[in-house]
Amino acid sequence: MDSVPADACDEEAPLVADDVQSPTPKNNTRDVHILSSAFLLIFLAYGAAQNLETTVNAAGDLGTISLGILYVSFMFFSLVASLVVRALGSKNALVLGTTGYWLFIAANLKPSWYTMVPASLYLGFAASIIWVGEGTYLTSIARNHARDFNSQEGTVIGKFNGEFWGMFALHQFVGNLISLALLSDGKDGSTSGTTVLFIVFLCSMTLGTVLMCFLRKTDSKEEKGPAVSSASFSSSVVSLSKSVITPLLDIRMMLIIPLIAYSGLQQAFVWADFTKDVVKPALGESGVGGAMAVYGAFDAICSLVAGRLTSGLTSITFIVCGGLLVQAVIFIWLLLKSSITSGVLGTIYPLLMAALLGVGDGVLNTQLSALLALLFKHDTEGAFAQLKVWQSASIAVVFFLSPYISLQPMVAIMLVGISVSLLTFLFLTLKVEKAFSTPNS
Repeated sequence: MDSVPADACDEEAPLVADDVQSPTPKNNTRDVHILSSAFLLIFLAYGAAQNLETTVNAAGDLGTISLGILYVSFMFFSLVASLVVRALGSKNALVLGTTGYWLFIAANLKPSWYTMVPASLYLGFAASIIWVGEGTYLTSIARNHARDFNSQEGTVIGKFNGEFWGMFALHQFVGNLISLALLSDGKDGSTSGTTVLFIVFLCSMTLGTVLMCFLRKTDSKEEKGPAVSSASFSSSVVSLSKSVITPLLDIRMMLIIPLIAYSGLQQAFVWADFTKDVVKPALGESGVGGAMAVYGAFDAICSLVAGRLTSGLTSITFIVCGGLLVQAVIFIWLLLKSSITSGVLGTIYPLLMAALLGVGDGVLNTQLSALLALLFKHDTEGAFAQLKVWQSASIAVVFFLSPYISLQPMVAIMLVGISVSLLTFLFLTLKVEKAFSTPNS
């Protein structure tokens, strides 16, 4: 019976003794493909729109302030996101979360303080539940897959996260190419050009939302929804307090938070400072899309490779250290070379930096998700909520400070962030390993 090809097992799964579980292996891999594709369609639109926000909505700093409001909202709603995801179920949270991104893009068709600010506030809520729902859903189906195939849990989690983050990272590549194609006439701020672009983005998001509806519910978390929603007000408050406070009482989470915060800092640095102070002076405004496409391509490749190499805590440690060192090299480079090189090197350097920054981002995305999934099996929603709280807080800080801080001080802040996060992460892996390896056994 063991010699039957895997394809046959995927089709009908007749060899599993429990008939109820027989279709699970097929559904697990299928749902990873659907989830990854849906996020690609949604975020190729949002990511490209975010990159353009400070340009197309420059009047009164509407774009910058909207993004700052968005990530502050994201941070606060992430505090309650785990409770919302438990009540709705991870699949329903994913579908509902797409509405915020759709509304934000729609608001850009008629940008004003009366449309952008409410859309940014609502997107903060939607983003919090879609990302906590994503982490919870992906972890759940990875565990189901590992259980059904008697595979190592860490390896499956790494593989699934690698595929998801690899596909997700392509949003920068695809979205910026679309922007480059539709705005190639150089009229980046023209009403007609941006209107067509945002209509295309809305179509992409709609398709992604429809695709999300084809996800199968997991067999472990979805049943909890009715119990949570029917609870009394007092028990709901207690549950909310536990979801916010309990992870912070865990020494493992406290040691991971600096790395989580740095992951948000380095993303916002690329969006807000790298494109403005490094790419634009060297390549011009039209070169920003090309540099971000390179960033996204290397982010995607690294995510796939890092996910494949992930098997447990030891592999995560080496991969994270490698990614942080790669980004540290870039920041030291920027700190020592304040002037823009002219000629061919002036074109190559920003693209090379974008590629290496993408490598570091791919490492942090895959490994943080895998690390939280391995360490916090009994509170997956709470762990991923903390991930988004600290990421969004650090991103908001960068957006609000960026207009007032030059490149050199920001690079110095990034180097401090790398140093602190690396030290706390190594302390976690070297000194507390036995404490958190026992629950996973």
